[in-house]
Amino acid sequence: MGVICPKCGCKEHYWLQNKLRYECKHCHYRQSLRSGTVMENSKPPFLYRYIAIHLLTSTKKSFSAAELQRQLGHKRYQPVWEMCCKLRDVMGKRDGIYSLSGQVELDHAFITTLIPDDQKDEALKRGVGSQNKSKVVVMTESTFVENPKQGKPPKAVNHIKMKIVCDLKADTTTNMVKKYVDSQAELTTDASTSYKKLKEHVKKQDAKVVKQRDLPKVLPWVHIVIGNVKRLLWDVHHQLKNEYLQLSQ
Repeated sequence: MGVICPKCGCKEHYWLQNKLRYECKHCHYRQSLRSGTVMENSKPPFLYRYIAIHLLTSTKKSFSAAELQRQLGHKRYQPVWEMCCKLRDVMGKRDGIYSLSGQVELDHAFITTLIPDDQKDEALKRGVGSQNKSKVVVMTESTFVENPKQGKPPKAVNHIKMKIVCDLKADTTTNMVKKYVDSQAELTTDASTSYKKLKEHVKKQDAKVVKQRDLPKVLPWVHIVIGNVKRLLWDVHHQLKNEYLQLSQ
């Protein structure tokens, strides 16, 4: 597609070698190589970005900003942390384009986060309503395996979506499904009242009454994902505020 002027839409430009910028032939608007990318208005050099992108996408476990700072040999933590947040935000937006289809498992996870400052003086609640528990809707797209190996899940996972929600109400979960799950998908959930309206928005919903100990068998990939995320957050980030949880997944 080439370079397109964001001001007038013209596709013809001059390259200004002394400025290292493109200049539009029509309106003379100038833009750099970083314009329209995650690197726009960013001070860290290109090499930092490329190394960060490589490390964040090629490792099985996530990278903390402190570890990335050490790998880059940068003196200050703040610019590296901001760079990580921008990259994770862009990666999340790209994943948001796709809808889950086929066989989809859905359940809620409760991730331990730091208590918000405005709630620290309150008595700590117990259970899912606790101030240090963030509620997350977990959805996995999977396909059945014909001859699964012994000890392996009967399904193979494809795409995953995890979204923070403010409550467990049926309307909240339904809105998540309408936004991120294809209407022709077949949904597997437990029989929670949070999922009572989902069958209206998918091809089929299999809502099973399941004992807590049997959930990993009925929803194998959802609970594998939840377990992996909890271990990753504990190993890499240790303590995390709720406002940064979505960027860390």
